[in-house]
Amino acid sequence: MKATRAAWVPLLVALLVVVLWGGTPTVTKLAAREIDPLVIAFTRTLVGALAALPLVLAMRVAPPRSLRLAWPLVLSGICAFVAFPILFTYGQRHTSAMHGGLILAVLPVMTGLYAAVVERRWPISRWWLGCTIALAGEALLIGGKGHGAEQEATLFGDVLIVLSCLFASLSYVLGARLAQAGYPSLGTTLWSLIASGILLLPGIPWVLGGGLPEATPLAWGSVFFLAVITSILGYIGWYWALGAGGIARIATLQFMQPISGLVLAFFLLGERPTLVLGIATLVILAGVVIAQGRRSARSGAR
Repeated sequence: MKATRAAWVPLLVALLVVVLWGGTPTVTKLAAREIDPLVIAFTRTLVGALAALPLVLAMRVAPPRSLRLAWPLVLSGICAFVAFPILFTYGQRHTSAMHGGLILAVLPVMTGLYAAVVERRWPISRWWLGCTIALAGEALLIGGKGHGAEQEATLFGDVLIVLSCLFASLSYVLGARLAQAGYPSLGTTLWSLIASGILLLPGIPWVLGGGLPEATPLAWGSVFFLAVITSILGYIGWYWALGAGGIARIATLQFMQPISGLVLAFFLLGERPTLVLGIATLVILAGVVIAQGRRSARSGAR
C-alpha cells in the first residue's frame, strides 16, 4: 500500500505544477489589465530573486565556480527571467489567455530545435513532421478570426508571445547543458534568477518612477504568484517529480498544460473558445506529441 501511495505522489505533484504553469497566461492577463507590463516583468523577477536568495543559503546551493559554467547560467537567466517575462507580459496584454496558452504548447518543439543546433545533430523525420504540424496549428491560431477568445487576440500580441518562447526555449537548453556538465538544475534555477534580479536593479528607478502603481490586490497577487509560485516552487516541484517518478513517466503530463490554461481562462477571465481555436488546439497538440514521440520533455511555461 505504501509503495503504491508513494508512486502516486510524484504524479500528483507534477500534475499540480502543470496546472499552475498552465495558468501563467491567465494570471499574467489579470495583472496586465491594471499594471504596466514592464513593471510586472521587473517586479516578478526581483521578487523571485529575493525569494530565491534565502533558499540557496538554506539549501547550501553553491553558485558555479568556473567561468565555463557561470556564463551559460547568466545567459539562461537573462532569457528566462528578463527577456521572456517582458515579451510574454506585453504579448499577453494584447492577446487572449487562450491564445497565449496554446502558443506556449510549442515550447518542447522549440527546445528540441535549439538542442539540435547546440548538439549538432540532425533531428529525425518524425520530429520535423511534428514541427510542421504544430507550426501549422500556430499559424491557424494566429491567423484565425472569430468571436469569443479571438476578440481579445491580436497578431501583435501573438507574435510577441512566440518571440518570448524562443528565449524561454533557449534558457531550457542552457539549463540542460549545465545539468549535463554536472551542475544541479535547482542551482541553475535559483542562481540564474538571482543573477537576473541583480542585472535589473539599475533599471528600477526608471521603471517604477515615483513608486509602485496603484492596483487591486488581485493584480498584485497575480504578480507575486508569477514570481514565487511559477518561477520557484513550480520548478522545484517539477524537478523533484521528474527525479522521483521517472522522467519518461512524468514528462508526458506536460502536454496537459495548454488544456489547464484553456480551462482557467474560461472560468477566471470569461474567455470563450471558438471553432478555430478548438481545431488549432488539436493540431498543435498532435504536432507536439508526434515531434516528441517517446522522448521526455523537461521544458515548461513560467
